[in-house]
Amino acid sequence: MSQDWANKMFKVRTHDFGSVAKGAKVFYEFELQNIYEEDVHIAGVRSSCGCTSPSIKNDTLKTWETGAIVAKLNTDSFLGHKSATVTVTIDKPYYAEVQLNVSTNIRGDVVFEPGSVQFGTVEKGEGGIAKVHVSQAGRSDWTITDVRSNDDFLAVQMQETNRGGGRVGYDLTVRLKENAPVGFITSQLALITNDGRGRSIPLNVEGKVDSPLSVSPGAFQLGELKPGQTVEKKLIVRANKPFKITGVKCDSECFQFAELPEEAKKMHFVPVTFTAGPEGGKVAQKITIETDLVGGTSGESLATGVVLEGGPAT
Repeated sequence: MSQDWANKMFKVRTHDFGSVAKGAKVFYEFELQNIYEEDVHIAGVRSSCGCTSPSIKNDTLKTWETGAIVAKLNTDSFLGHKSATVTVTIDKPYYAEVQLNVSTNIRGDVVFEPGSVQFGTVEKGEGGIAKVHVSQAGRSDWTITDVRSNDDFLAVQMQETNRGGGRVGYDLTVRLKENAPVGFITSQLALITNDGRGRSIPLNVEGKVDSPLSVSPGAFQLGELKPGQTVEKKLIVRANKPFKITGVKCDSECFQFAELPEEAKKMHFVPVTFTAGPEGGKVAQKITIETDLVGGTSGESLATGVVLEGGPAT
């Protein structure tokens, strides 16, 4: 059987990392999507070169689900021009192998310490600062002329620390802006240099922005209700510092909420009353809790249930 069906799931099957620094934490995700009716299962991945370590993100894909094969460079152990073929083995719904190709030039003369910009976990609204030292050996005239980013939530300051004896050093201070959204930070900076062998050197940026607010439960069941029947639930809203609830929003008039407390507390209870409407069918409504936390932080809970066909509850 032709294996074109497996190749068609990948948007890209070749990637050139370009010039990268020794010790840099560099990876690329080959995205794929199951465009077929049957489930797709990825049984394994292997690399033709130790310079690249592959891994699987989501090994079982239902129709239209997405995943990725992650190719990570081992820049601590290898130097020079390297290339690798990553073989992806699929065993369901049919056996197939997909070849992914990566190439790079790992430069021993440029070193990042640490290997990436690492913010760790920060709370939304707090921002963060991370530093990386860049050192180059071999050319006293080597210069970083610019640091570029396509991420609006990052700002970079660069300071030269030393130059002479064939060595050059820079300190990069990267600031995560306070308005960075909740979620994982997977960005990249490009160091632009005056070196004709590799003018652009990538520097990965990693971290996570957590919401300071939690709503529990994040989802709850209303159960099966007859038209006109009422059920009451309670949401618990928490933060690590006192806050006020400024509003509760829901698109359905079937939901009612008790009067909001005026005082600021670390934990609030929000009573929810649902009255089933006259129409039968499934219920799926998002409830949004608005607060006065920095940036107007809000939290959500999803209410689901079923309104039965028939007359009103007696």
